[in-house]
Amino acid sequence: VIKCKAAVAWEAGKPLSVEEVEVAPPKAHEVRIKIVATALCHTDTYTLSGADPEGCFPVILGHEGAGIVESVGEGVTKVKKGDTVIPLYIPQCGECKFCKNPKTNLCQKIRITQGKGVMPDGTSRFTCKGKQIYHFMGTSTFSEYTVVADISVAKIDAAAPLDKVCLLGCGISTGYGAAVNTAKVEPGSTCAVFGLGGVGLAVIMGCKIAGASRIIGIDINKDKYAKAKEFGATECISPQDSKKPIQEVLVEMTDGGVDYSFECIGNVGVMRAALEACHKGWGVSVIVGVAASGQEISTRPFQLVTGRTWKGTAFGGWKSVDNVPKLVTEYMSKKIKVDEFVTHTLPFDKINEAFELMHSGK
Repeated sequence: VIKCKAAVAWEAGKPLSVEEVEVAPPKAHEVRIKIVATALCHTDTYTLSGADPEGCFPVILGHEGAGIVESVGEGVTKVKKGDTVIPLYIPQCGECKFCKNPKTNLCQKIRITQGKGVMPDGTSRFTCKGKQIYHFMGTSTFSEYTVVADISVAKIDAAAPLDKVCLLGCGISTGYGAAVNTAKVEPGSTCAVFGLGGVGLAVIMGCKIAGASRIIGIDINKDKYAKAKEFGATECISPQDSKKPIQEVLVEMTDGGVDYSFECIGNVGVMRAALEACHKGWGVSVIVGVAASGQEISTRPFQLVTGRTWKGTAFGGWKSVDNVPKLVTEYMSKKIKVDEFVTHTLPFDKINEAFELMHSGK
C-alpha cells in the first residue's frame, strides 16, 4: 500500500480537501500509476457541483493526467513498470462489439463499474481516514498515485513532457477529434465554434488542420478572442452584440449558414442555435459539450428534414489505446498545438485556486 497526497471531494458543492490517502496495490489486469501532472476539466466541476447523476462521494476526481507506471497486477502485458502513460476515461478493450466496430470509440467493457466509481471487480483501491473513497471516470488523476484497469491506459513516448501531454487525456483530443473524426471537416469549408474554452480552441485547431477557410469563434467573453485567433479563428463574435438570435446572424454572415458547427459549452439553447446556424441541405452540427442531467434538446423537425445533420462526440471519436500515442507523436512533431493551451501551472496543493481560475474564465 502506498501513502500519498490526493485531493478528496468529500461531498458535493464543497472545495476539494488535500489529504493523505492509502492506494492499494493493483489486482489482476490493473495498473498503478504515479501521476506526474494533471489538468482540470469542466467535467470535474460538473460532478463536484452535485449535478452529475453518476456522481458518488467521497471521490477522487480528475481525468486529464499523465504519469509513470509504478507497478502492474497479474496478467498485464501491454505496459510495464517505468512506462510513460496517459490514463484513459474511455478505455479500449479491443474485444467488445463496440471496440470491434469502426463506427464508434465507446468501449463498454467496464462501463457499469466505472460509472459506479469502482474498479471492474466492484471495489475501490483508495481509502482515507478509514473510509473507502470512490474512483472517478476510471482514472482519478487528482492523486499522486492511482490505479486503473489495464484497458484504460495508453503507453506514450517517454520523451513527452507530462505537464503538457496530460491535456491529451480529454480536452484537446476531444475538440480536435470532433473536427477531424466526427464532423470530418473538408478543405475550404466554413465552420462556427460556440464556446472558446480549451475544447473550443481544440476544435478551431482541428478545423484549421482540416483546411477550413473560414472559422468563426462565438463567445460572450471577448477576452478569449485573441487566443482563438492564434489557434486559427478567422473572426470572433459575441451573441450579445446583436438583437437578432446568433443563428440568424451567422446565416446572414455566411450566405445561408455554416458547413459545420460545434457546441463546446453544454448549453441546450446554444446546441439549438448551433444546429440552426448550419446551411440547409448539408450543414452538420456536432454537440461536444455535456449538458446537465435531465436537460433536453429541441428544434423544429423541418431543420433536419431540409438536410441538416445533428451529431455528438465523446473523446473526439478516437479509439483511445490506438490513438492517444499517435496524438502525442503529432504534438512532438509539431502538427498539433498543446503548450499553447496551458495558461497556469500550479502546485498540487493549490488545486482549489485552479478551479477558481477556471470558473472565472481565466
